[in-house]
Amino acid sequence: MNYIRASISKIDSVDNVNIVSFIAGSVSLKMMSLELDESLQNGSKLILGAKSTNISLMKGSAEGLSISNQLPCNISSLEMGELLCRVRLDFEGTELESLITKDSALRLNLQIKDEVLALIKSSELSIIEVLN
Repeated sequence: MNYIRASISKIDSVDNVNIVSFIAGSVSLKMMSLELDESLQNGSKLILGAKSTNISLMKGSAEGLSISNQLPCNISSLEMGELLCRVRLDFEGTELESLITKDSALRLNLQIKDEVLALIKSSELSIIEVLN
């Protein structure tokens, strides 16, 4: 599991659907949720989580891409297996991990120190812990 420190910047709710906006470092993130703790409010500090298999990678511009959560990262290490590749990322001092297919890593020609975007769909981001 990947952990990202963030604070809530906005909560939009209609019926039982919530879109929660966060600030994590210099990046804005969004989470889609059907249930939300009513004590959460703007400014609440928390830890967000995302599974390694739910973090996709992209080189280049993400213009026109519908994925809201686009974290600029540098690749700190690559562990190439027979089928999968574990990619460790540095996002503003926070270590993240993406688990992708070996074929995808080769197709993208991923190298240590490459700049990539870590992409996380808003439905794949979750609140792990509320800090205040």
